[in-house]
Amino acid sequence: MPEDSQRNVAIFIFDDVEVLDFAGPFEVFNLASELIDPSPFNVYTVADEDYPIQARGKLTVTPHFSFHDAPPPDLLIIPGGWGTRALLKKESILTWILEQENHVEYLMSVCTGALVLGQAGLLKHREATTHADAFDELHKISPDTIIVKDKRYVDTGGKIITSGGISAGIDMSLYMLNKLLGDEALAVVLKEMEYEWQQNG
Repeated sequence: MPEDSQRNVAIFIFDDVEVLDFAGPFEVFNLASELIDPSPFNVYTVADEDYPIQARGKLTVTPHFSFHDAPPPDLLIIPGGWGTRALLKKESILTWILEQENHVEYLMSVCTGALVLGQAGLLKHREATTHADAFDELHKISPDTIIVKDKRYVDTGGKIITSGGISAGIDMSLYMLNKLLGDEALAVVLKEMEYEWQQNG
């Protein structure tokens, strides 16, 4: 897509999703959409159905869209949390993610969102990371995945990027912001967030 076009950034939410897993990336991309002119991103949440979800800590969140009416994403983020275990058994959700993977520019996971990508078969023979407590679980789900244990996020040069636990999703999102828009856009968002970006290495 043209570099000056606004990208749709979809963040998938579900019951028992980890709050910072989706809220951290949402903050990064939404701040960029508000502070940079012309606005580079259209950021929204999406769920499988059109009803509120209950995140970790019983935080209730109403998604902007369901699978049925969401704008087609250019960037899709799959967060983690205990709720990912239920997703592993939902063929309709795995199918939706596979369909999106065919069309998105980038597909990203945060924390145990990597388990969902692994279950969908998207991490075969790829380097990937997840929450440190879920390394063994990811190996069982996707034995061919090369698990990287010492990086905040893993970009192997394709369209799939994975990140470690919880706060690592912020660092991955900042990395993606820098990758897509450059140093100046990154500096604007970091200043507003008052955040010290934890880069790999």
